[in-house]
Amino acid sequence: MLNKLTFYVNRLLICIAGIFLVAMILLTCANIFLRTVWLPVRGTFELMGFFGAIVSAFALGYTQMTRGHIAVDILFRRFSNRTVGILSSLNNIICALFFGCVSWQLAQKGTTLMQTGETTETLRIIYYPFTYGVALGCAFLTLIFVADLIRTLSRKKEVRQ
Repeated sequence: MLNKLTFYVNRLLICIAGIFLVAMILLTCANIFLRTVWLPVRGTFELMGFFGAIVSAFALGYTQMTRGHIAVDILFRRFSNRTVGILSSLNNIICALFFGCVSWQLAQKGTTLMQTGETTETLRIIYYPFTYGVALGCAFLTLIFVADLIRTLSRKKEVRQ
């Protein structure tokens, strides 16, 4: 159940990240073209920062699910399966706690930004939706680590029986 939920939600997030990535590409091309013939697109720097944050945050969970992050497993090859399982469990716990705290702190920062009504200088875009978006991406990465932990622990039980 948890695996299906994380799979479908992260597929949705990666699709949204793809849309923002295409928007970044189009904005960059438009800015380059308009800079040569007239004036550059106003607020490009702000938009690229916001869009880049969403792309990165929404891709985190999917990349973890597909094991797309860089992993150095030189030491792991020499360890027994039990040691690898223990280290993987420990890693999942630490990562889940870390990204859970990051998500929580970002959500608090988003609430503060919403209450203060803070906007960007050039385009007057409100900050908090993007802050909440990054918090959401980190929250679903946390969920992936919890699902990985459950999967690792259930494998240990199967091996013992």
